Amino acid sequence: MQKKNVAKFLLACLLMFVSFNSQAFSVKEPQEGGDAKVNTEEEISEYIDHHLADSHYVNFFSDGETGAHYGFSLPVILWDNGLKVFSSGKFHHGEDLAVIDGQHYRLYHSKIYKTDAEGTITYGENGFPANERPLDFSITKNVLYMLVVSLLMLLVFGGLAKQYKNRSVPKGSGRVLEPLVLYVRDEIAKPNIGKNYRKYTGFLLTVFFFIWILNLLGMTPLGVNVTGNIAVTMALALITFFIVQFSGNKDYWKHIFWMPGVPWPMKIVLAPIEVLGMFTKPFALMIRLFANMTAGHVIIMTLLGLIVVFQNWIAGPAFFGFTIFISIIELLVAFLQAYIFTLLSALYIGMAVEEHDHHHPADNEDIPVL
Repeated sequence: MQKKNVAKFLLACLLMFVSFNSQAFSVKEPQEGGDAKVNTEEEISEYIDHHLADSHYVNFFSDGETGAHYGFSLPVILWDNGLKVFSSGKFHHGEDLAVIDGQHYRLYHSKIYKTDAEGTITYGENGFPANERPLDFSITKNVLYMLVVSLLMLLVFGGLAKQYKNRSVPKGSGRVLEPLVLYVRDEIAKPNIGKNYRKYTGFLLTVFFFIWILNLLGMTPLGVNVTGNIAVTMALALITFFIVQFSGNKDYWKHIFWMPGVPWPMKIVLAPIEVLGMFTKPFALMIRLFANMTAGHVIIMTLLGLIVVFQNWIAGPAFFGFTIFISIIELLVAFLQAYIFTLLSALYIGMAVEEHDHHHPADNEDIPVL
């Protein structure tokens, strides 16, 4: 019975995700002497970019006809010759300038620039805005949802820890989480790290559930794309990188800079390759998570856009069906990417803390040498 309820809940989330985003592609009013025009490919592409980008607003939905936005503004925290804190509502979704202490700021493509009174944005030779940017410590949409997920994990796993401490059987959400916790410990941490697995199990559990929950939030109508932000995946990969380097034993560093059992001329050649490998591993973690989650969102948004572009009774149901199918696959990808990131992190940590046996059997008098 519980499985049926979970399936119904997931299906409802998928339908809400599809319907909410379908409403974003509105049909335009007919021009004089012409027929109603649908969204162009450029407008659909702009909507997809807007959905994937971070924002200073939490926008639940928009009215395509009036252009009204329904949500709430987030705090802007800038350091520009002093601390400046104000609401992002002053930008009115990028349409207005915010004047703080006589300085004009403009929100342009999710970034805040210093401008003149007219809000002029100048471009450099590289094609990017050349306006000066203040240090931005704002609470953006991605930051907000990461804080929410962190708080949720503290509450849920804090309760689970108390149940374990009292030696009681997990109840409520603990029954769902316990098999996953045991899976990460027994199938990821133990086999890949070895006898020191307890030291790193907390990190592996944290990163697994953090990524998984954020991936699932990306499947809701909230327009969340945290793990599709390369800055977020880079930060997660850097945490793994620093844990690996600071946990590395002497065998790990010896293998990198002076590989044992290899002629010394080859050691000189292999050392730079091994050093490069130290940085390619977290880079692979960063790109894999970012690319897979971004690709899923782009495909779903594109299929929804094609429904409005073609606008007929054949393409509509077909693309809608494809969207539901891809959304179901995305649920699997959400779990799979959290699993892969955690597994590779455990593997890299295990390589760093592995203790090599330098004792050769030929040196043991109890073992006959043939």
